Amino acid sequence: MNRINYAHLRYFWIVAREGTVTAAAEALSVTQPTVSAQIRKLETSLGTDLFHRHGNRLELTDAGRLVQEYAAEIFQLGDALEKAVSREGRPVGHRFAVGIVDSMPLLSAYRLLEPGLEAGGDDLRVNLRMGKKDRLLAALAAHTIDLVLSDAPAGPSGPVRVVDHLLVESEVAVFGTRDLADGLRGRFPGSLDGAPFLLHTENTPLRRGLDTWFARKGLRPRVAGEVEEVALLQLLGRTGRGFFVAPALVEDEIRRRYDVVTVGRLDGVVERFFALTLEDADTNPALEAVLRTA
Repeated sequence: MNRINYAHLRYFWIVAREGTVTAAAEALSVTQPTVSAQIRKLETSLGTDLFHRHGNRLELTDAGRLVQEYAAEIFQLGDALEKAVSREGRPVGHRFAVGIVDSMPLLSAYRLLEPGLEAGGDDLRVNLRMGKKDRLLAALAAHTIDLVLSDAPAGPSGPVRVVDHLLVESEVAVFGTRDLADGLRGRFPGSLDGAPFLLHTENTPLRRGLDTWFARKGLRPRVAGEVEEVALLQLLGRTGRGFFVAPALVEDEIRRRYDVVTVGRLDGVVERFFALTLEDADTNPALEAVLRTA
């Protein structure tokens, strides 16, 4: 594969954003044939089609969607760089960039970041982004973020050495509205048999641990919902749609924020939260403060 021409990549990014060559040409103040030629050159360089063409309408291929994600990151980083040096040529503040795996509970992520935010001081510029672990690890390898917060270790990381720092291991508690909790019959945890539950999706470590715990206890809760986004799951729990679990690490905050009560804790079920960094990562006060909790 040839080296990527970033001028061609920018043309592609604008076309993907605008949806048609005509709209992209207007945005770029060039002719449509110029735009089309730049896209063809990028496709030739990458060795794959980036769009399915349906008349004037363009639809990204799977490869096109992947290139779009990386292009957006590249050009957003470039814009950030220009802004950072725009004031008399000096960087403004200290940047602390963190990737948060999208299965991480946000309250837990915030609790783990608190030491770094305090250590960074008032001039700290925090850059937080959520996404799939593989995408965030790619950004980590590219040095566009300082660390990744995750509910699982990095796993095989290819040619880039990633270090897993276990930050905390928390028990897991069951929460529900007062009305739901008052409706339980019998002693915990047997009272959960048949009770409505809001569950994390099956691709998360917590869901796997929870399923194992239910099986071990001989319990079959009624699945009221499976939710990928943890914050949305907790909001649904606030409405009384079902019980839900969360790390005891943030138990008090969960009860206050969602007006729920703690029903009990699940013996043997824990959530582990990790900071993933490069082996040769450049450190800064915020990063060091987060890692000191490990």
